[in-house]
Amino acid sequence: MNKAFSLVELSIVLVILGLLTGGILAGQSLIRAAELRSVPTEHSRYIAATQTFRDKYFAIPGDMTNATKFWGSLGGAGNDGTCNVIESTNTATCDGDGSGNLVDGLVSISTSESYRYWQHLANAGLIEGQYTGSHTGGPQTGRNIPPSKASRGRWTVSVYDAPHTGNIVLFGGDYGNHLVFNADGFASFTANTAALKPEEAWNIDTKMDDGVPGTGKIISNKGATMGNYCTSAALLIYPADIGATYMLTRNSRDCYLFFLRAF
Repeated sequence: MNKAFSLVELSIVLVILGLLTGGILAGQSLIRAAELRSVPTEHSRYIAATQTFRDKYFAIPGDMTNATKFWGSLGGAGNDGTCNVIESTNTATCDGDGSGNLVDGLVSISTSESYRYWQHLANAGLIEGQYTGSHTGGPQTGRNIPPSKASRGRWTVSVYDAPHTGNIVLFGGDYGNHLVFNADGFASFTANTAALKPEEAWNIDTKMDDGVPGTGKIISNKGATMGNYCTSAALLIYPADIGATYMLTRNSRDCYLFFLRAF
């Protein structure tokens, strides 16, 4: 005699499956929320490390003119192309130019101060890890820039030494030496990759700043590239983009964040 599940038994199985699915989704949401909380924590850690470094060495890490006196030289003439393309396997490093700006591959291929920034902090024992200090190959997590606890996230540092006028991708603003939270796995001198959904970017921005993508100390990309739209500014340029808001209905990772004038 063939036996089959009764309707009651099937109903119980479906309820159990539903509970399991709901639990998994809830768990994923909690994990992501914890990851997002790590972003402000990591930002504060890097700012504190930089301030401690300046108090001890009287210079910005990466821009320090006498770094080789403390940690050894990779060769070349300090802050030049010869030194900065060599990857350090220990504390040996290059000197910065002391300008106060972390000039990097975005500005000149011959300097790597934005990568030496991480190496100098690590050499000083102020952050975990060991970094090559070289711009060769662009930003690579764990090699010349640090990872984030947030999945796919990473930290980079850059500089616009004059106020940015804005374009179809970026809001205008006085960026200065700034930290950037963007996506892991993309090696380029000239581009950032989105690491956050608009709602996630809004969450961090609201907790740390004003919750508005184009104003304050934390701003996002506009996202008007490759079909990604982090904000309602899209292709608008200043001053039309000032009233932009995060595209909270989008469920794709379209955003990365700039922490302006970080040091």
